[in-house]
Amino acid sequence: MSLMESDENTPLLRGDTEGVENADRSRWRSIRVMYFTMFLSSVGFTIVITSIWPYLKKIDDNADASFLGWVVAAYSLGQMVASPLFGLWSNHRPQREPLVCSIFINVSANIYYAYVDLPASHNKIHMLLARTFVGFGAGNVAVVRSYVAGATSLKERTSAMANMSACQALGFILGPALQAALCFIGETGFSVKLIRLQVNMYTAPALLAACVGVINILLVIFVLREHFVDDKGRDIRSINYTPEDQVPVAPAVEGDIDQIAVLTSNILFFVVLFIFAVFETISTPLSMDMFAWTRKDAVLYNGIILAAIGFESIIIFLVVKVVSVRIGDRPLLLGGLIVIFAGFFILLPWGNQYPQIQWTDIDNNTMPALRLAPTLAFNASVEPTGCPSDQTWCLFTPVIYLAQYIISDILIGVGYPTCNVMSYTLYSKILGTKPQGVYMGWLTASGSGARTLGPVFVSHVYTILGPRWAFSIICAIVLAAVILLSAMYKRLIAFSVRHGRIED
Repeated sequence: MSLMESDENTPLLRGDTEGVENADRSRWRSIRVMYFTMFLSSVGFTIVITSIWPYLKKIDDNADASFLGWVVAAYSLGQMVASPLFGLWSNHRPQREPLVCSIFINVSANIYYAYVDLPASHNKIHMLLARTFVGFGAGNVAVVRSYVAGATSLKERTSAMANMSACQALGFILGPALQAALCFIGETGFSVKLIRLQVNMYTAPALLAACVGVINILLVIFVLREHFVDDKGRDIRSINYTPEDQVPVAPAVEGDIDQIAVLTSNILFFVVLFIFAVFETISTPLSMDMFAWTRKDAVLYNGIILAAIGFESIIIFLVVKVVSVRIGDRPLLLGGLIVIFAGFFILLPWGNQYPQIQWTDIDNNTMPALRLAPTLAFNASVEPTGCPSDQTWCLFTPVIYLAQYIISDILIGVGYPTCNVMSYTLYSKILGTKPQGVYMGWLTASGSGARTLGPVFVSHVYTILGPRWAFSIICAIVLAAVILLSAMYKRLIAFSVRHGRIED
């Protein structure tokens, strides 16, 4: 009896090898579709982030910085609600289903955003709703992270997560860059009368995001296949050719998940996303208040700055892939938090020079030549710049210099991507090979909650108390996160390491 006849379940060696190779190619092809989906999710958020404030002022001149906080937070609020739902859906059904549904919602919401200037009233409410639905569609991030975690071995995980974060950073680059490039259309733009659509520098980015979203749907439908491997890379289940109504559930893995480590990871991820949400929300109003940038200048220059941070982030992700192998994930997470602390500490206002105030003729030799943020209506012949007089802190808070702003950007551009990829890489390892859809949903919801509270927090604190209080509180929050990570350092280990199946 030959070896192959001894066991009727043993496949032919050649066929087995080809099958493994085909499955591996399919697995990585599907993972790349997830990279692209994460990229588009990032683009969907950042492509309008630098123009939300001037667009809001255009459609409703009575809108203030506090309402801006709610508009920016609306995206994350929608994502926070949707993430656990899509994660639960992906645990019990093929992951293609929640992905297609969520991307379709995202596409529709971006089209809605392009029409928010059309109604005769309540335009700012329509903008709020549009951004909420865009965020709801972005709840698929939980499914994306769950898929990549389930389709990679423990050895592949950090690299795959870093690649995914690099794609997210690329979206972060191209979003503001595309917005800046589309500034040539202008605030008036042109009309498509047949569908009553006004295409301008504010609506064109959202329409572009909707078009690319359609491509994403086609890729998910025709390219994505589902693969699941254990921590050593062995196939657990594959539903490449299984009817969707007969998808098996992954077998249970023995051992309990460290819930304290899970909670700690969620808190740390919340802090990381919170502080960056604060930064990206306040960048446009802060620059208009401190550097005499007009609406158009603020959109253009902040778009360039955020794009530069995105390029920096990609480099950091590539470095993280190499460095994490040598020193581990936890030291990188700790180091990233310390760098973020330094970034916000540098951003604190110092000195005895003060911003010029709008609507005053104060002759103050200590004022910088730069002038600041607008409050006039859009139909004014000359756009005013200067720190608004209704922000009383402008009278006694020192100006933040452009050099401070740029150095802070550079440091945050190092610390944030490091913390971002390390926090959810550690999280996926803590969970092990059990279905991670719901857990990833909660992690994404945690980050979305941070993106919801961050803009609301900073818009109110900044408007009422100014940058000194806002950034001092952020420094205290980051310091608390460093202390928490240090206290829980030994518990943040991989599931297989904790149960002795793999050595750390």
